[in-house]
Amino acid sequence: MSHSRFESIGAYLPSTVVTTKELLSLLKQPPSFDLEKITGVKERRVHDTRPESYEDSFTLALNAAQDCLSRSRYEAGDLDVVISTSITRSKHATRMYMEPSFAGSISRRIGAKKAITFDVSNACAGMLTGTYILDRMIRSGAVRNGLVVSGEAITPIADTAVNEISEKYDLQFASLSVGDSAAAVVLDEAVDDKDMIHYVELMTAAEYAHLCLGMPSDKTQGVALYTDNRRMHNEDRFLLGTDSQRNFLEARGKTFADENFDYVIHHQFGAAAIPWMNAICEREFGSPMPPDLRVIEKYGNTSTTSHFIVLHDQLGAQNIPTGSKLLMIPAASGIVTGFLSATISSLKV
Repeated sequence: MSHSRFESIGAYLPSTVVTTKELLSLLKQPPSFDLEKITGVKERRVHDTRPESYEDSFTLALNAAQDCLSRSRYEAGDLDVVISTSITRSKHATRMYMEPSFAGSISRRIGAKKAITFDVSNACAGMLTGTYILDRMIRSGAVRNGLVVSGEAITPIADTAVNEISEKYDLQFASLSVGDSAAAVVLDEAVDDKDMIHYVELMTAAEYAHLCLGMPSDKTQGVALYTDNRRMHNEDRFLLGTDSQRNFLEARGKTFADENFDYVIHHQFGAAAIPWMNAICEREFGSPMPPDLRVIEKYGNTSTTSHFIVLHDQLGAQNIPTGSKLLMIPAASGIVTGFLSATISSLKV
């Protein structure tokens, strides 16, 4: 069976920067802990809210898709599939769209007239889920290529949190770590093992789903995210991913050490949590973890785009040498975990 690869990558980050100190200064009741130290988020990008230049999640996604295609060998009209994976599906400030699909709207705007289009929603694992689906479609021979894109204008949950938090510990504190962004990748069939998605697997443990819920606020007109970090980010939850990956490798007669990963990219949800996750991985795999790439300090938790914002940023900084083998590990509400292994050689920013 053939494999897919990452053929091109694009991203878009709004120009407005809001620091954590600025955000916390708006709270009626400051947290009882150092939010910047725990999350590692010093600043984040926030979408333009001026009426004449308003950036909604559709606008962000469209910009990332166009950026991605600007360095792709394919024109928009060559794409067989367009998959949108945004959590936020806003067109202007107060409207959330389910239909028509974002993928359909994006494909029409970029000129992907013949593409199969559909949306996928899987919390912060969205873009990895879109990659998983498109990888399978390419490997099966059903399509030749496709675009996975996500735009997240998610900071309105931070606005709600600022207005509503009144306790020293509140389920909305995680909302203060998010940032707005968009990312896109084109996948096509791999021609050699120097550019290849070796495997991508995901799993969901629904018994944890109630620990992180996005919904209309129960206090105001805003949209809110309620996250029980103390119960969700624990060792039992992290072991779901390590157990799954170890079982996957053992079934193929391999160990984690055999994979020789050069870098790991975790979901960017907390600077303090990532070293802990790496320590658990090292204990469970009996092997050192590769260096982790992160950008959480300057972009925050960008939800579905997280791994690809890191990849785009680090490629642009020339921090990923040609031929590097990457491991991407999702950590999404649901709970969704898993792993993606890919070798990157020709991908450029």
